[in-house]
Amino acid sequence: CLLLFSGAAEVSHLRRVGDSCGSEGGRGDPLPGDMCPSMTAFRDRLEQEEGGTGEEAKQIRDKLALCHKHLPYCFSSKGEDRLFRRLFRRYNQFIRPVENVSDPVTVEFEVSISQLVKVDEVNQIMETNLWLRHIWNDYKLRWAPPEFDGIEFIRVPSNKIWRPDIVLYNNAVGDFLVEDKTKALLKFDGTVTWVPPAIFKSSCPMDITYFPFDYQNCSMKFGSWTYDKAKIDLVLIGSKVNLKDFWESGEWEIIDAPGYKHDIKYNCCEEIYPDITYSFYIRRLPLFYTINLIIPCLLISFLTVLVFYLPSDCGEKVTLCISVLLSLTVFLLVITETIPSTSLVIPLIGEYLLFTMIFVTLSIVITVFVLNVHYRTPMTHTMPGWVRSVFLRVLPRIMLMRRPLDQQESPKGGAGKKRKSSISQQGAVNCLEYGESKMPMESKKCPCQHGKDMPDPSDPSKLGRQLSPQSINTVVAFSVVSPEIKQAIESVKYIAENMRSRNKAKEVEDDWKYVAMVIDRIFLWVFVLVCVLGTLGLFLQPLIGFLS
Repeated sequence: CLLLFSGAAEVSHLRRVGDSCGSEGGRGDPLPGDMCPSMTAFRDRLEQEEGGTGEEAKQIRDKLALCHKHLPYCFSSKGEDRLFRRLFRRYNQFIRPVENVSDPVTVEFEVSISQLVKVDEVNQIMETNLWLRHIWNDYKLRWAPPEFDGIEFIRVPSNKIWRPDIVLYNNAVGDFLVEDKTKALLKFDGTVTWVPPAIFKSSCPMDITYFPFDYQNCSMKFGSWTYDKAKIDLVLIGSKVNLKDFWESGEWEIIDAPGYKHDIKYNCCEEIYPDITYSFYIRRLPLFYTINLIIPCLLISFLTVLVFYLPSDCGEKVTLCISVLLSLTVFLLVITETIPSTSLVIPLIGEYLLFTMIFVTLSIVITVFVLNVHYRTPMTHTMPGWVRSVFLRVLPRIMLMRRPLDQQESPKGGAGKKRKSSISQQGAVNCLEYGESKMPMESKKCPCQHGKDMPDPSDPSKLGRQLSPQSINTVVAFSVVSPEIKQAIESVKYIAENMRSRNKAKEVEDDWKYVAMVIDRIFLWVFVLVCVLGTLGLFLQPLIGFLS
């Protein structure tokens, strides 16, 4: 820097300036402070004596800037440097700062949380970003401010002073001690304030009974690892964690975080060790899990109810049940990655999924049984009387079900007329069996004739037009049946019997289908009630507790 000046007077003066600043401020590590008075005077003199052009003045200023850069000790604070040298001349950072060895060091302790980084339910670890405030008094770090240019506070590296070895007892991962990279604030009366930031991963036993509407109580225990109460006495600042600088989390909410001081005597030692324990009462914000897990699970479970409303003839009842069961299985696999792996309790969402899976499995069993009933025929099964009375008469009235056949027969006399017509046709056919009479004129009237006039057998055309089931026996009685007519009558009788048996079988099949429909309707309402009541029973209590 001296070579920048061409004049010998300037070089000599600059050397004297350096010597002056070095003697006043020292050539050690300079502390920030005011500029050296000699350097200021030299700069003013150069500005006054400079009478050249503007380009020459610019060169002088550049030279001064380089001098300021290479002579930092000219900016050091004389008072602060002298204070630092005096305090740490014979200071030993490994000795407790007490005048009497029997006196304890009183350490005031406070925790300020800036962020709740993560709560790991699987590994049961709570990760937090904390500021630990330590305040104690060191009698060896006292000074009189008037002797050091009125300096009342000084900041020094924390590794140069004695510090209490306060650690997190329930630390799960990482170092137990706080790093000493931050500086400590010293006051002239010996008060030391040290606020190191640290990220802790503390172990926290999780109770996931009401997941995702759960509350957790995670404790953090701080205390000295080697000093007992006779050496270090902890004093709690405030009654809870400082939340002024807390950054809100998107998953958890801190309800309360009180602090307590304990004096514990451990089995290993006779001394009493103090500690300060903070209890973090946190509540999970369930919006994410409600939208992404609970609501889809509810919708899928309610699809099970529609299985019993689906007609059996479509052939998709079992397919729908199995699809719902597979969907719930996928949800269960997703849930297992987000909840702790524990066998002590089953989480609420796990209970609901298990309940729904049992629910769907029963629906598959019932659907198979209903399909078996639906496709029964008279050739394979005979309907018992109690099934006919219970499932065709009693239960349909209770379930408000009306068959179209019952509605057609509801008018008065409808069923009687149907039965009367059937009886008349049966009687007519029976009368045909006695058509070959040797003395037809002497035979009595057929009961089904009802006193009507008989047709003239001599007129075949008139006989064909007036032939009816009620008068066929009379026609046979008054005429001799030819083999062709007799064969035709036998064929008609066979066709009538076949149609009667088919109609009867069709009626029995319809009865079995109606029984299956009644069973479907019963389990439809049963599953609706079970699904609604089961959902309310599982989620209502934790939901009320969460809202309250």
